[in-house]
Amino acid sequence: MKGKLKDEIQQSKPFSSDAEEAFLNMQRTSAALSREFEMLLKPFGLTSTQYNVLRILRGAGREGLLCRQIGERMVTPDPDITRLLDRLEKRSLILRTRDSKDRRAIFTRITGEGLSLLERLDPPVVEFHRQRLAHLDKNGIRSLIQLLEAAREAR
Repeated sequence: MKGKLKDEIQQSKPFSSDAEEAFLNMQRTSAALSREFEMLLKPFGLTSTQYNVLRILRGAGREGLLCRQIGERMVTPDPDITRLLDRLEKRSLILRTRDSKDRRAIFTRITGEGLSLLERLDPPVVEFHRQRLAHLDKNGIRSLIQLLEAAREAR
């Protein structure tokens, strides 16, 4: 992220509106940060979506969650959550079990191996977040959060 978006994308004409420029800036920033985050996770054999699921399940505790509940909590929704869970289960990072009272309900829980992987990832992820926003003070970060939340509320 080296400067003004217009220069980065080598656009010669002005944007049609400030709203368009802001929207494209959000997309460009999200894509750049996502690529860097994927590179951080790659040596651990995870995608950012898989990492998100593991964090959700860690937060859910021993109870675990239904597939639908996991999907509702994801930062970036995945249309094929079942296949995503299949891959994590194959690596023994999660465990799925049928509810004894309602056989239709399948609860997903994080395993000890999944928790261990997240514990190893916690320090580099915290550092990643710190480094990427180190140029902003606490007020700047709070303002950014408020602006992004306001942009999402407009939908």
